[in-house]
Amino acid sequence: MKKKNIETIHEKNRIINNIFDSIESGQDFLILGHKNPDEDCISSMVAFALILSKFNKPVKLYLSDHVHEHFQYLLNICKYNSIDIHYSDDFNTDIVDTIVICDTAKPSMIDATPAITSLLTKKSIRVIEVDHHVGADSEYSGNEGFCLVNEASSACELIGLIGLKLCNREDLLIRYNISDPFSRNFVLSILSGIIGDTKMGKYLKSRREKKYYRIFSTMYNNLLQKETVKKSNFSDKNQVFDELVRLSKIEEECFNYIIARKKFSDSIGYIVMNQESMDYLFRECGNDTIISVIRTIADILAEESGKLSLIAYYDNPERSDLVQFRVRRSENFKKYDVREILKIFAIENGGGHEGAIGFRFPKKQIKDIGEFIDKFIVRVEQEISGILDN
Repeated sequence: MKKKNIETIHEKNRIINNIFDSIESGQDFLILGHKNPDEDCISSMVAFALILSKFNKPVKLYLSDHVHEHFQYLLNICKYNSIDIHYSDDFNTDIVDTIVICDTAKPSMIDATPAITSLLTKKSIRVIEVDHHVGADSEYSGNEGFCLVNEASSACELIGLIGLKLCNREDLLIRYNISDPFSRNFVLSILSGIIGDTKMGKYLKSRREKKYYRIFSTMYNNLLQKETVKKSNFSDKNQVFDELVRLSKIEEECFNYIIARKKFSDSIGYIVMNQESMDYLFRECGNDTIISVIRTIADILAEESGKLSLIAYYDNPERSDLVQFRVRRSENFKKYDVREILKIFAIENGGGHEGAIGFRFPKKQIKDIGEFIDKFIVRVEQEISGILDN
C-alpha cells in the first residue's frame, strides 16, 4: 500500500497510543533507518532510542557503515545513554521482539543485513514505523495500526509529537519515573533532524511545520539557558546547523570539483557527473562524503536557479550498477510538487517529498547520460512553463 496521510487526530492519537503500548510490552528493541542515512534519519533513530531509554528498554541501532563525522555528536549521545550501535548483525537477533523503522520511504530502502531483514517477516515481531514520506513510490514497512506516517517537515517532527504526547501520559510518567520527557539530548536530536531537512526552517511550508519548528527550537534554547554548557557542546540551534553543513578539507575539494560542472537551463540548475568523473571522486573521497556534498550542492543550485536543481551521478560500481538522480525545489518555488516528475516519467524506483526527490535507473538503461538529461530537462521545462502560464 502506498503511504497516505493519517485522516483524523483521533486516528493519529490511536497510533501513538499503540506505539506506547508496544514500548511497554516490548523487551528488546532494534532501530533501523534507510541506506545512506542523512541528518533526519540518524537524528530520528537516536531520538526514538532516547524515548525507549526513558522506559529502561534495551535498544540497539543498526548502521551498515560508520556515518559522517558531522553526526558524531549524535552517536556520542547514544554512547552516554546506554544505546548500542551495531555495524553488523553481531548481536542475538533471537531476542529482538520490536523493530522501529525511521525515515524510510519503502521496504527496499531499509538499511539492514539479510539476517535483520528476515526479522521483519516474522509475525512474532512488532514493527513500528515513523516516516514523513507519503504518496509517490512509498510503501508501508510497519504493522497496521503502528505506522505514524504523515506529511511533516521531517521524521523527527513526528517523533517530537510522540514526546509531546508522552508529556500528557501521566500514567506512563509515574510508572516509569520519567521526570524529563524532553531532556536536552532528546530536543537536540529532534532539532537536528528538523533543521537538517529544512535548512534552518527555510523549507518549512505549512503552519503546522512552522509551529513544531518553533516549539522545539524554543525548547532547546530554553534548556540551554538553564544549564552550564561546556565549550565542546552546542550553545544554540545555529551551531547545530553549522555543524551539519561544515565542510572538511576533503569535502571542500569534492564540493569544488562537482560544482565547477554546474549549468543552467531556464528553470533548472543542473550537474551531470559522468562515470569518469565519479571514478576520480571515489578514489579521492569516501562514498558518504560524496553523497553529503551532492545533497548540499542540490540545495545551492535550487536557490541559484530560483526553481529546481538536478544532479545526476553514477554510483560506485562496487556498491551498485545504478545512475542516481536528485531533484530539489527552491525555497521560493512552492507552486510545483517535484513528486510529479516521478509520475511524468513513470519512475518506479524513486521517492521523496514535495520539495525533494531521488530516483535511479540501471546503467544499462542510460546509454548516453548527456542525451538523457537533455530530454529530461526539456520535458520538465514544459511542465514548469505550463504552471507559470496558469
